[in-house]
Amino acid sequence: MAQEVIALTSGSRKEAVARIKLVSGSGTITVNGKPIERYFTTAPIQAVVRQPLLATATDSRFDIVVTVSGGGVVGQAGAVRHGIARALLLSDATFRPTLRQGGFLTRDPREKERKKYGHKRARKGFQYSKR
Repeated sequence: MAQEVIALTSGSRKEAVARIKLVSGSGTITVNGKPIERYFTTAPIQAVVRQPLLATATDSRFDIVVTVSGGGVVGQAGAVRHGIARALLLSDATFRPTLRQGGFLTRDPREKERKKYGHKRARKGFQYSKR
């Protein structure tokens, strides 16, 4: 039996991009074919992913299927959170004030700064030696 797809969205943070499929169900979250507990192994990162669901009290109403790529673990968690918030907004427009207040709909604009020539990293210079 095919489940009813409610929303298809994407979210991003840093270099990570997440594609989200929101399906009516019982609250399971699958990331790249694995349960969320096996993909995001630490509790704080799992909590980041679940924030929009807890804010809107929909954690047991939908199943979420995620495909995420690029970036690191924290960036991927932020991308998933952004995509879930967008999907919840498509499912019910009355969630907008709650999601907006929590900051879940805003894409975090911070990116890695490029390395400059004459520097060790983006801003750190080489050590100066007088003698």
